[in-house]
Parts: sequence; C-alpha cells; structure tokens
Amino acid sequence: MGVGEALAGLPTLAELEGACTIVHALFPPTPQQRWPLLDRRVGAEVWVKHENHTPVGAFKVRGGVVFFHELLASGVSVPGVVTATRGNHGQSIGLAAARHGIRAAVVVPHGNSREKNAAMRALGVELIEHGNDFQASLEHAEAVARERGWYRIPSFHPWLVRGVGTYALEFLRAAPELHRVYVPIGLGSGLCGMIAARDALGLRTEIVGVVSSLAPAYALSLRSGVPQSAPVTTVLADGMACRTPVADALALMRGKLAGVVEVSDEQVADAMRALFSDTHNVAEGAGAAALAALLSERDAMRGRRAGIVITGGNVDRDVFARVLAGAAS
Repeated sequence: MGVGEALAGLPTLAELEGACTIVHALFPPTPQQRWPLLDRRVGAEVWVKHENHTPVGAFKVRGGVVFFHELLASGVSVPGVVTATRGNHGQSIGLAAARHGIRAAVVVPHGNSREKNAAMRALGVELIEHGNDFQASLEHAEAVARERGWYRIPSFHPWLVRGVGTYALEFLRAAPELHRVYVPIGLGSGLCGMIAARDALGLRTEIVGVVSSLAPAYALSLRSGVPQSAPVTTVLADGMACRTPVADALALMRGKLAGVVEVSDEQVADAMRALFSDTHNVAEGAGAAALAALLSERDAMRGRRAGIVITGGNVDRDVFARVLAGAAS
C-alpha cells in the first residue's frame, strides 16, 4: 500500500478546486458540447464532456498529475513507480512521471491495445506484458514493485479520485443542471469523481454507472452489496474490463447512484458509430459506453437534459475501422 492509500471519503469542493489548479497548469478545461444530431438521435438535450481532448486523449491524465503532486509533496522517496493498466491510466502515469524525471514501469496484459502500448512507450514508460487480463497484470505489478523497491501506484486511490474529479467539476459547473449523467466504470475513479462533484455542488443530478455486460463485476457487486468477481469477455470495451472490483470504490458509490446500466459490445459499437456520425469525434469502447447506456434509456430520458462523458478516444485504428464498417469488434 502507498501513502494515502487507505479508504478516504469523497473529496470536498475545496479539494476538487485545488486539484483543478494543479491540472489546469498543464492543460485547460476540456469542452462540454451539445451536438444537434445527437440531440435528435436521443430525443433529449444531450451534453457531452469531451475527455478525449486531453493531452493523452483520456480523462485519466488528471489523476496522474494530481497523484504525483501529492506523492512528491509527501516527501516519500520515489526511485521509480510501477502500475498496471489497460492503457489510459498507464499513459497518465507515464506523462506525470516524465514531468518529474522519475522512471515508470507499466504492466499490461498480453494482447493489449497496440496503439495504447505505443503511446505509453513514447512517454518513456518501460512496458511489461504479463497475464491475460488486467487482474493478472495488477498482481504482477505488485511483485515488480517489491522486487525493485519502487513505489506501486494503484489504479484506484483517493488522490486519483481527486484528480479525475476535476472533469466532473468542470462539467457540472459549465453545463445547465443535468437531470441525469451517465459515467462508465472501469475501477471506479471517474464515477466516484462525478459523485464527489455532484455532492460538493449540492446538485440533484442523478448519476448512472455504466458497465459492460461482458464485464459485470461492478454491477453485480452494487446490486448484491458485497464485492463479487466476474469473468471478462468484452473485446471492445477494454477500459471497463474489470474482473475484481475495488472494495473502497464500492463503498463510495453505495447509495449514491440512480442505477447501473449494462451495455453489450454491440451497443457500444453502435454508440461509437453514432458519436462519429453525429459529432465526428472518435471514442474508444469505454468512451462510448455512456452514450450506449443513454440510448438504451432514451424513452425515459425523452425531452430531458442528459450528460455523457467520452472518457477516452484511444482506440486502435484497425478496431475503429471495423466498428465503422459495422462490426462489434
């Protein structure tokens, strides 16, 4: 475990605003935009938060920047850092580590996105391929950290929640008050950040979590009230390919959501095509999941004001070409 890794409550408004100062020193707030064709498709007023427009093409960069700020301020000796990822978290850590001249190793599963791997290497990351899914990579990252005496950065942590929560604070402050916002769940930092911002601002916006029906661990756990692992078979929504949920994340989510929607790879592919057709934005699988969930509830949301988050746009070119051609992978 690392500094500050014990369960903490959701970040306060002051903490989120402090994190914004850190993040905005690197890049400005990302846009939130309405697109007429998307409004027409859904039959509602749809606000899109474009986290595909950050320096690494995903919201995760916010967490890495804030995590390193807090870690180095704590005075801990950091000869190097190790983490596990399917891609976007690794790019976040790679960028933040490079800014501070710290070595970074990132463990990914075999068969991970080629272009996410290339992006991490371009940031100076030592890429280690191990295991067949994220959980196996996570366990190997822990072993690498022990062997090298390096600091292990988790994929869920209060500092990461505080950092990624800045996207939600920007979104909820800039858009008119939303009736409902849809947020995909990987390990949960993005969803917990949205809960924190909504509560800190005193809004009544409903928050709906979105998971892959082929990686349902968080949906099963939230419904049962206890952490439950589940097989992962999604081939498109790699950013939501979680086999074992984080108990701390579940504790922060419990009682804060209006529901959890499961979406298939086919629904995700449809949403990726819709986002490209209606907005000409590229969304990876997890990045399109929020729209997939909204489309599944369009009858209930007709005439209302909805928010979706494109959490990332880092999809391999060949995968995106197949999706645009009508495939689900």
